[in-house]
Amino acid sequence: MSELSDLIAFLEQQPPAHTVSLAQRRALYDRAEKAFALPDGVTVSDWSCGELAGELLHVSGAAADRIIVYLHGGGYGIGSPRSHRHLAAAIGVATRSDVLVPDYRLAPEHPFPAALQDALAAVEQVRLERPDKKVCVMGDSAGGGLTVSVLTALRDRGGAAPVAGVCLSPWVDLDVAAGSDVATATASDPLVDFKDIAGYADAYLGGAALDDPAASPIHADLSGLPPLLVQASNAEALRFDSLRLAERARSQGADIALQMTDGVPHVWHWFWPRLEIARQSITQIGTWLEPHWQGSGA
Repeated sequence: MSELSDLIAFLEQQPPAHTVSLAQRRALYDRAEKAFALPDGVTVSDWSCGELAGELLHVSGAAADRIIVYLHGGGYGIGSPRSHRHLAAAIGVATRSDVLVPDYRLAPEHPFPAALQDALAAVEQVRLERPDKKVCVMGDSAGGGLTVSVLTALRDRGGAAPVAGVCLSPWVDLDVAAGSDVATATASDPLVDFKDIAGYADAYLGGAALDDPAASPIHADLSGLPPLLVQASNAEALRFDSLRLAERARSQGADIALQMTDGVPHVWHWFWPRLEIARQSITQIGTWLEPHWQGSGA
């Protein structure tokens, strides 16, 4: 079997998240810290902004004028810098950039808009600490949706925009009602289960409206955003989020590049240590982003 079919077979054997306690899900996700080594030339230091903590990944050979703020996935309920350190580091190497991974607050203890507030605080603090650096905002799954929400909020606040945004398998519509495209598509997705994402959405919203554009940015005004790259899989349940996001962004005049990959699981980039196609996709991020680093923005 190929490395991709081996991985998918492994994922299909894993129990749905809703059958495991939230504490166990968080602990299992954070095991990536020990399961996946960092690329050569990457070191880690602690970072903080008031009560918000995080990790700063220092990439050997990184350009002096750039930094990525990476927003991890996990349905707004699990995930941390520990679960995504290896992925953020690989992206940092591919883009020749240091990377900040904020440990934003999670639901249900801290529902919407806590994650958005923390992500915005991280970007603003980076600008204060490193005013000479250009910023790119990036994230996967829920972190991909959070990336779009951050970019729209920064636009509305005024001031210099980030040079670009990058969304990996983004979750931009928290309305996953039974009978929807997502609910149907999760039947064949080894990583995205309908009950799981519906539960995460309910916990994160905490009573907020499903179509609140700051929580479900598919409903946001996407005009005037910096250039966006979206990478998603044609095989994942959340592909509809990426397709709709690209369509809506283009209709509003946004500069968006959509790269769809066949046969890979949701956020396949996370498996880069064992998946060549994931390493290729990460390289593509660096290729797409390079001219945007060279352009205007902050």
